[in-house]
Amino acid sequence: MRLLSLQDRPFHRVRFLNAAKRGGTETGHLPFLRGQVDALPDGLDALLLTGDLQGVVQDWTGSRLLGLEVAAACVLLATRGSLSDLRRTGVLLAGDLYAAPGGDVRGASGNVTPVWAAFAEAFAWVVGVQGNHDTFDLHPDMLGRAHLLDVDGVRLSGLNVAGMGGVIGDPARPARRTEADYLAGVALTLEHRPDVLLLHQAPALDATQRGDEALSRVLRASPPPLTVCGHVHWDQPLGNLPGGASVLNVDKRVIVLTTCH
Repeated sequence: MRLLSLQDRPFHRVRFLNAAKRGGTETGHLPFLRGQVDALPDGLDALLLTGDLQGVVQDWTGSRLLGLEVAAACVLLATRGSLSDLRRTGVLLAGDLYAAPGGDVRGASGNVTPVWAAFAEAFAWVVGVQGNHDTFDLHPDMLGRAHLLDVDGVRLSGLNVAGMGGVIGDPARPARRTEADYLAGVALTLEHRPDVLLLHQAPALDATQRGDEALSRVLRASPPPLTVCGHVHWDQPLGNLPGGASVLNVDKRVIVLTTCH
């Protein structure tokens, strides 16, 4: 599965609140983008990719996680014909799906099981990795049609997905590994020969696409067709690896992949 193109003009946006750098909240607009791949397995009409949904939506009903709003928005868009049949659409979550209820705490960590459950209920299946701000009150694999990956892989609807969660950091803290352990884990994950490699940590591709240099070296040595990541926001979400392989950074964006047919 090769990525052919990615539109830069959103076809939909979701307004949300997130923590401002100097305290309080600021308003953001989560873009929904379309991309095209050369082929999808017969069991799929589309793939939806997202991550780093660290915000909340507030209205008269109260405050809810941005990921819940995204799942609900997808249901509405599908009924309007703006998205493919969700029961033939898979979801890939790149982690960090939590925000404090007021949306005003930077780097808050908490339970993201409700977000996973919302996607699992609406879509054919959901596969994801743990971000370094994610906790679970119920393992996603218990939800049905949901698969949390960590140095392993799964085949769904004819698509091979392998993934590894967390970031390089102090292993005494949640969802963090030493650099040596993290890179060894990525190498083992790549042995599954995935169509899509799903990570939370981003590789460093150039000065504007920041990430981890050591991870980049591992991926360049054995690039999968498509790597999906987050953790660090790239203004330009699409990057390239040798051999025509692509990297999509889905930090605070939703990307919907379909074929050109």
